[in-house]
Amino acid sequence: MSDNLFIVALAIALILEGIGPLLFPNAWQRYLKQISVLEPSHMRRMGGVLVTIGAVCLWYLL
Repeated sequence: MSDNLFIVALAIALILEGIGPLLFPNAWQRYLKQISVLEPSHMRRMGGVLVTIGAVCLWYLL
């Protein structure tokens, strides 16, 4: 069961990650260019915020 759940979660993540470049490729490229010039500390902070939000959502659902 847990292997299947992991695959489902991975599939959902891939689908969500693919929606932006599929529907808005030009905007996605501009977004990636903007991110590429950010300081590593800013990117690390953004990543930490996203991981925290995801963990809180997961904790709430389980």
